[in-house]
Amino acid sequence: MNTGGLSKKRLRRMHDVMAGYVERGEVQGLVTGIIRRGEVQIDAIGSKSFEEYNPLKRDTIFRIASMTKPVVAAAAMVLVEECKLRLDEPVDRLLPELANRRVLEHIDAPLDETVPAQRPIMVRDLMTFTFGMGVVMAPPDTYPIQKAISEQRLGQGPPRPSIPPVPDEWIRRLGTLPLMHQPGERWMYHTGLDVLGVLIARGSGQPLETFMRERIFEPLGMKDAAFSVAPDKVDRLAYSYWNNPETGALELYDPARNGEWSRPPAFASGGGGLVSTIDDYLAFGRMMLNRGKCGRGRILSRPSVEVMTADQLTPQQKALSNLVPGFFDSHGWGLGMCVITRRDSVAAVPGKFGWDGGLGTSWRSDPTEEMVTVLLTQRAWTSPNPPDVCRDFWTCAYQAIDD
Repeated sequence: MNTGGLSKKRLRRMHDVMAGYVERGEVQGLVTGIIRRGEVQIDAIGSKSFEEYNPLKRDTIFRIASMTKPVVAAAAMVLVEECKLRLDEPVDRLLPELANRRVLEHIDAPLDETVPAQRPIMVRDLMTFTFGMGVVMAPPDTYPIQKAISEQRLGQGPPRPSIPPVPDEWIRRLGTLPLMHQPGERWMYHTGLDVLGVLIARGSGQPLETFMRERIFEPLGMKDAAFSVAPDKVDRLAYSYWNNPETGALELYDPARNGEWSRPPAFASGGGGLVSTIDDYLAFGRMMLNRGKCGRGRILSRPSVEVMTADQLTPQQKALSNLVPGFFDSHGWGLGMCVITRRDSVAAVPGKFGWDGGLGTSWRSDPTEEMVTVLLTQRAWTSPNPPDVCRDFWTCAYQAIDD
């Protein structure tokens, strides 16, 4: 047993299980990271691409998609602590485009069939995904509002940095559309964190990436975290793959050189735009586990981390959610991340928090076991339910505990 209470023999079991996914061709490569009580375990397996063997390494850069959300939520809490934002103030002061909202009479209504919003959108609503707008779990263009969002290039599908316009134009376009539901009524995924990114930029007086670099990335030593990959680093960027939604065939989603993350985007997506390495994200996960501490300093106060990782949803908001059936039976939602509320598996420890990325990544921090776990792959999820490689990683990490 090592100082972190992890069994070397059982860590080898985890390696074998993860290597099996690569050997069977289910993923082309992956990197796992575990921190427990200061002990760090990193394992890189496989290749950066299917096309040719190019081994993954500890410093390989991945598109982390929705694992961006917790980091951006932490950046917002920096501004809350500085009293530049307040959780329960309307967003209207900094985002006048979202004042005086109209709300669809029902989700499939024409865009002109609306009623007034019963209250303003609050800053908290953005981070809890309850501001009234989000991803609709239905085929594209099922409803008029989906078609309008697509036409306005506001982003409803997998991350595409080349599509959305610059932040001021993005928020202007969003402001021309009605909300899908009343503010505070129900949980709807994703869009709130893109709005939050625009709010952070206006509240800080800096571009989102500049603020995050100065207040999150540099203090934590996250030297590769960014919304794009610099030319001198692009050879470290893994290829990204997905299953074509129409044919089901595995296809290249984004290459390294000349790909969508190889140049700065017009819109830095707070909902899904970041890239990261395993060490970068472990540093963020450890800071959150340590309740805001970073070395001898702090990113956030303990109370701020505690509110971020506490379930913020009401039973009614959960009941009306549109993610995965049964998800909120054992999970809650804090500010920008989920939190486990019921122990129903080996790795499901109440109080454990984190989130996943639909392009193939996952993070959790567990205060009870004093552990951070991060999985980075290049293959996109095919549904909101975690793929087997993700579930097996969580199980393998927890079966390695030996104290």
